[in-house]
Amino acid sequence: MNYDYIVVGHGIAGATLAYTLRKHGQRVLVIDEPKANSASRVAAGLVNPVAGKRFAKSWLVDTLLPYADNFYDELEDRFEQQLFIHKPVYKIFSTIEEQNNWMAKSAEGNWSEYMGATYTQSTGQDASIQDPFGGIMISKGGYLRIADTLDLLLQDLQQANALLPERFEMDQLQLTEQGIAYKNITARQLVFCEGWQAVHNPYFSWLPLQPTKGEVLEVQTQDFNPECIYNKAVYVVPVGEGRFKIGATYNWRQPDELPTPEGKEELSERFEQITTQTYQVSRHWAGIRPAVRDRRPLMGQHPEHAQLSVFNGMGSKGVLMAPYLADVFAKALIGGGEILPDVHISRYYSLYYDYIKHHNPEL
Repeated sequence: MNYDYIVVGHGIAGATLAYTLRKHGQRVLVIDEPKANSASRVAAGLVNPVAGKRFAKSWLVDTLLPYADNFYDELEDRFEQQLFIHKPVYKIFSTIEEQNNWMAKSAEGNWSEYMGATYTQSTGQDASIQDPFGGIMISKGGYLRIADTLDLLLQDLQQANALLPERFEMDQLQLTEQGIAYKNITARQLVFCEGWQAVHNPYFSWLPLQPTKGEVLEVQTQDFNPECIYNKAVYVVPVGEGRFKIGATYNWRQPDELPTPEGKEELSERFEQITTQTYQVSRHWAGIRPAVRDRRPLMGQHPEHAQLSVFNGMGSKGVLMAPYLADVFAKALIGGGEILPDVHISRYYSLYYDYIKHHNPEL
């Protein structure tokens, strides 16, 4: 069988890229080993246009967010299911200093479309919410039903005979003048969308990916307000019928996918700092994110093997970033566009040449 592109991995990065390439008329094969606790499936699929404690607009959000909205609307029309849930994000201030920092930031004037109400004391709308310093209601937030989305896209690939549900075997890969050969398959280009597993990829292990373990809880509580997403050190995302996802931890020291008592305790304590509601933990997951040193994704062709590419490193922002960046990358691969310098792997080529010198001292 011959294809234009083989995509290895079907998390949010691989799924959006494969869908986009097919939309551009390319013959695509996805190779993906089914895995229930992949980072994308564990994640809550959160979209928040404001980044963390710094109260900064998320990188490129004015471009990424409308594109993501249109992309998920298209998927909803195609599959006749609601996949992206629009909800405001209530960012609760932890201290009076945090409140003051936000008030100074909001005066800059470029926040209006993302700013809802600002509270300098408790909203008082829900006695169980612990927000004595108030908070901000951030507009244009929400979450993707990410596991359902990935499942629908996998079914679409299966129906098109475009899915190989198995682990990619690197020793079966051959580079040719025409592209690549893999077992009985050939393609012009192979794109690795492996998430954190790229640290073991002999062609791209020089990239500065940091496997980062994240743990997530699902809790059941009947009287908690599901009308917004709460954020105070952790997110609390309503996922239906009194169920909420709470996450996530960040652990660079234990790059495994095993839930821990320490992770459960940390998430529970942080949830209890948000609400006094009683709850029961119904599920506990762990996954590994592909974090990058400068918090920007990794996209581009290998510096020496042009038939190999990477599309990876979106960390916790994949739902927001992947649709637009997949379109940018697809157009670049096909020949009709350029990759943004902020995300092109050329910014790390010096690491590649250091890697080559280390493994070939005579160079």
